[in-house]
Amino acid sequence: MEISSSQKAGLIFGGAFVVAGLVLSTLVFPFWNLIREDVYEDVELLNNDNGICYVETSDAVPKTIEDCTLVPGDVVTIKFGKGLAWATIVEPSQ
Repeated sequence: MEISSSQKAGLIFGGAFVVAGLVLSTLVFPFWNLIREDVYEDVELLNNDNGICYVETSDAVPKTIEDCTLVPGDVVTIKFGKGLAWATIVEPSQ
């Protein structure tokens, strides 16, 4: 079975495409950048706007918390990904 020149060119192009994808995925944009470190912090709720609470955290990125039933002034422990703008309530602090 003989491979034509156009089939050889297609194989070379496909191989180069796969190699370029591997290089980009490991060197330029590593997968572990998608996995963010979880941060836990005690914060005071600043506002509750129809079930969406707003808090200020130590990383200076304001966070939103959906399905929030607490009132402004409550102190809660939240969990958020480093650098992200949303959080979840872990437990109300006492």
